Amino acid sequence: MALTMDPGLVLDLALQLLQITIVVAIAPLVMGITRKVRARLLRRRGPPLVQPYLDLWKLFHKEAVVADNASWVYRRAPYVIFAATWVAAGLVPTYATGLLFSWSADLIAVVALLGTARFALALAGMDVGTAFGGLGASREMMIASLAEPAMLLIAFAVALIAGTTQLSAIAALFATGEVGVRVSLGLALLALVIVGIAENARIPVDNPATHLELTMVHEAMILEYSGRHLAMIEAAAQLKLVLYFSLVACLFAPFGMATADKSLAAMALGLVTWLLKIVAFAVLLPIAETTVAKMRVFRYPAFLGSAFAAAALAVFLRFVSRGF
Repeated sequence: MALTMDPGLVLDLALQLLQITIVVAIAPLVMGITRKVRARLLRRRGPPLVQPYLDLWKLFHKEAVVADNASWVYRRAPYVIFAATWVAAGLVPTYATGLLFSWSADLIAVVALLGTARFALALAGMDVGTAFGGLGASREMMIASLAEPAMLLIAFAVALIAGTTQLSAIAALFATGEVGVRVSLGLALLALVIVGIAENARIPVDNPATHLELTMVHEAMILEYSGRHLAMIEAAAQLKLVLYFSLVACLFAPFGMATADKSLAAMALGLVTWLLKIVAFAVLLPIAETTVAKMRVFRYPAFLGSAFAAAALAVFLRFVSRGF
């Protein structure tokens, strides 16, 4: 007896695969846009927009040099980092809500996946035993100890308004406009932006273009990597940037997303709208970076503490407004 598949299931699977594929496909382009805009603001020509694609292609075709004392952790960590980041980025709703895997797109699950990738990166940085690796890993864990509680409070603040931590349901609710403008949402947005800057190793927390030992965080952990291993880590870093852009768009700017209407026109509109949001965020990020200076390491707790305070205040305001 011939097996037949439900056309609706095939369409849902295709839409979900489109989302998972497009986030990884445009990630190098988003990084290229940020670098190009930053270079223009500094009155330089800058690299072409497709340079991140060329860099990844070159790294994948180079031999991976591994230290003699490196264990299996060092060799497997790049794949774990990329896989965890890709799954997290693929779960965040982009152009439509209610996709096939939307039931698993939980904000707390996304935080857990990012924590898994960070843990694997820190272990890999310490595995070889170099001074730079240990320095970067310790700083990364310090940032994580401040950023993750803030992210959880952001999730609680949004959940108190939407009644759920499922990203697809939150985006569908906020897209209707019934929630309106709330101070708690503004504070949560501020906290998410601060955490996103720290998590993506951007100025003022870190400078991805520097290799000074006194300021390195992310780069210090990957100095020993090369070839395909370095390509996987760089691709994961680009994916994380797209993830945070998509998270901001999903939670605080869900307009244009296809919610109840699953027609081709609604999906196409949602896809175009999401791409425009990502490009806008990729342009705004380097503009903001050029207006501030790299801060010293001992000021990281104050910077990320402001995100925790803003998220905690958002949760407090929600409790007060509900009469608790």
